[in-house]
Amino acid sequence: MNDLGSGGTPVRALFARVAARAPALRQTVAEQRAAKLQKLVDAVFAHKAAIYAAVRKELHLCDTDIDAQLMMVKFEAEFIVKNLKDWMRRRPVPGSIMSLGKTSYVQYEPKGVVLNLATWNAPFAIGLVPAMGALAAGNAVILKPSELAPDSAAVLADIVRAAYPEDEFAVIQGGPEVAQELLALPFNHIFYIGGHAVGRLVMKAAADHFASVTLEMGGKNPTIVDASADIEDAARKISLGRLSNAGQICIAPDYVLAHESVHDRFVEALRRAMTAQYNADGKGFENSPEYPRIVNARHFARVRALVEDARDKGARIAFGGQMRAEDRYIAPTVVTGATEDMKIMQEEIFGPVITVAPFRSREEAVETVARRPKPLAAYIYAKDRAQIEYFLAHTTAGSTVVNHNVIQSGTNPHLPFGGVNHSGIGRLGGWYTFAECSNARSVVEEGPPLGDPNMFFPPYTEKYKKMVASMLGRSLVVPDGVVRAINGIIKLGSPFRRN
Repeated sequence: MNDLGSGGTPVRALFARVAARAPALRQTVAEQRAAKLQKLVDAVFAHKAAIYAAVRKELHLCDTDIDAQLMMVKFEAEFIVKNLKDWMRRRPVPGSIMSLGKTSYVQYEPKGVVLNLATWNAPFAIGLVPAMGALAAGNAVILKPSELAPDSAAVLADIVRAAYPEDEFAVIQGGPEVAQELLALPFNHIFYIGGHAVGRLVMKAAADHFASVTLEMGGKNPTIVDASADIEDAARKISLGRLSNAGQICIAPDYVLAHESVHDRFVEALRRAMTAQYNADGKGFENSPEYPRIVNARHFARVRALVEDARDKGARIAFGGQMRAEDRYIAPTVVTGATEDMKIMQEEIFGPVITVAPFRSREEAVETVARRPKPLAAYIYAKDRAQIEYFLAHTTAGSTVVNHNVIQSGTNPHLPFGGVNHSGIGRLGGWYTFAECSNARSVVEEGPPLGDPNMFFPPYTEKYKKMVASMLGRSLVVPDGVVRAINGIIKLGSPFRRN
């Protein structure tokens, strides 16, 4: 474990060792990379008891919710191992009329050294899933877990040390000063999952070294409940999406726009759903063994301030609102009557609080969504297909789920996961993480000479000049089959040509 301060020398020394190792990692084959990923997964499960203890202490999560996070890690690793050999192959691409006789392909090569600045709300999934994609692509990786989840960070360090040499995959612990020191170093790619303030710093730091970035920064995720929606079903699913991890999920529904004809019925159904899920025995939400807590006192105070600001400005607490600072407990809370001047409608809540507002027309709902930066996720509840298509066509988001929520991340590695502009840059998951951490290198190999090879070099002949000029007057896009046929003829004829 590296527990490093702001002195700089240990961090820079580690980076130098990792950077020196990176060229050798580029030469590793799929079987070698896959074996190490499997060793990493084995180490994760060997540390299950320590993982449970850390996450229980930090977020008060039950073992089942922790298992769901570990399942994401396991599934991602298995998917990578299954497909890695194919991903690493050279990918032939079709030729064109202007590349006749040549062979063209894409070769994926590692970028070099990758930094993962991971956040605290799902420390093992966020710490390991991007790193696994980077390692699969042949990079060396440095992971800095969040200092807001120090127990999880320590377990992550133990897990990684059990699976990888430090110069291939290293964990550095510490606070903002360590992050700043890391960002001053010439990484080739940087992952950051977290808030906008730090995301801007990451982008600015990456620019100094022209490093590529993958940023996922959340935002205010809208949920539209149409008049045609199954209200009970929508309430049950939105309750789960909002309250899981105490609402501390980047893709959690942040605010609901419910059609005015179902608004009141939805609010009541949401109250019943929250109660059924976390207070079915009537002993209180605070006594449920499955109800999580806010990560620390600062974030507790932030969420409480959002609710108090809304209430002071005239919003109604339709359900919940109880809070207890000693154990960072915030009851499931539904706020109605919130207006645009309230902070709760301007900032990402990231807590077990949700606002519900009515809308009259679908145009009004779309306009409300468009007033905010493009979200990481959007949710649509409707049975009317025309309404679903309208909302899909007139909103934008990094991902969208119809008639459910929070099921698009970590469940299907064939889908890219990420944001749009304010909510993120780049994509994660399966092939997409591998591609983010790879340089897609275009390679063209010269083939047999086509006609007189000298005609392509100055001084240009009149024949060549006319040929080039004539091409401007016709379509240059020729069907792939025609190009393949011509290339086949060229290859067949090449042994008979004189040098």
